[in-house]
Amino acid sequence: MDLQAVTLSEFNRRLGAALAAPGLRSVWVTAETADVRVSNGHMYMELIEKDAAGATVARIGASIWASNLSRLNGMFAAATGANIGSGMKIMVCVSATFHAVYGLRAVITGINPDYTLGDLLRRRREILQRLAAEGVAGMNRALPAPRPVLRVAIVSARGAAGLGDFMHQIAANDSRLRFSLRLFEAVMQGERAPQSIIDALGRVAAEADSFDVVAIIRGGGATSDLATLDNYDLAANVAQFPLPVIVGVGHERDVTVLDYVAWLSVKTPTAAAEWLIARGKAELDLLVRLASDTVRLSSAHVSAGMRRLDYIAGQLPQLALNQPQRHRARLDNMAAQLPLLAQGALHTRAQRLHALGELLQALSPEATMRRGYSVLRVDGRAVTSPQQIPDGAAVEATLAGGSIILERSASKS
Repeated sequence: MDLQAVTLSEFNRRLGAALAAPGLRSVWVTAETADVRVSNGHMYMELIEKDAAGATVARIGASIWASNLSRLNGMFAAATGANIGSGMKIMVCVSATFHAVYGLRAVITGINPDYTLGDLLRRRREILQRLAAEGVAGMNRALPAPRPVLRVAIVSARGAAGLGDFMHQIAANDSRLRFSLRLFEAVMQGERAPQSIIDALGRVAAEADSFDVVAIIRGGGATSDLATLDNYDLAANVAQFPLPVIVGVGHERDVTVLDYVAWLSVKTPTAAAEWLIARGKAELDLLVRLASDTVRLSSAHVSAGMRRLDYIAGQLPQLALNQPQRHRARLDNMAAQLPLLAQGALHTRAQRLHALGELLQALSPEATMRRGYSVLRVDGRAVTSPQQIPDGAAVEATLAGGSIILERSASKS
């Protein structure tokens, strides 16, 4: 067998020549970054593509040479607020190259930051749409405002600059308001952040009666760091949390999905502290006004009472003099009325007696006998039936004109 062989360097030369084809030069590619690192002024990374199930279906090593790194990374950071890092979806202009020693690589010569921003916005929009469809997006925002707001559960990382700013602002409030603050530690950046914050909120919920609100705070950072907070599970937990949630995450321009579902969203941890202080000062001012109104009204009532007492005290001597005269005039009037009253009473009684006399006359035995009736007596006792009169007894009959003696004859058998 006559085999024709070439050297490895010749083979690599031919491969490099093939990669110089126009279709492999300055091609815009969308991918996700992984294993990003900087060495000797150059940036190295893996560009990967995943399917819907999250499995990697394509991978290639990529580089940004030092001559382009400052320009491309600066442009990306200016637009997104973050340096190029791992776990980002990016659109880059690449050219395929082949090095005889280092092999095949994609050299990045351009980048489109708008694609990365658009992916973040798309993911946030999808989370909000899902929460709205489930009917929970506005639950936390609908909670009633607590009064006062002095007991605050804080979810943050111990020692974080944002937490320090928050605590300093609270401590330095010029109204000398005293807040009850308790830290529930959580990881606030990286892939562990969403679950860590959810766990901290769970510990707060277990003691919900001890707090008025919960504040989730962290300082600003790279957009890629904050992007980890655009998480459905975390947003759903905040949206349905039983206490009002205050979110103070990042700098002025930073936004996460939590800002759309929390009871209150402020720009920074310092702004969260300022809101709490302003709310407390408003409650304190209200108490001062109520106290002032109470003192004013009480003073007015006391003054009115004192004036009334003074008036009564001034009237007492005159009342003491006038009272006997008033009673004497009343007695004189009653004395003048007594004869008339007595005469009227006597006349009324006389009329009543006359009417009773006429009634007695009408009902008397004499009046009855004048109408033809008589009274029969035997031995002085009135009788009402023949059986009461013995045979041969003398019967006295009293009539209107006088009395007669009758004798009952013996009854026939």
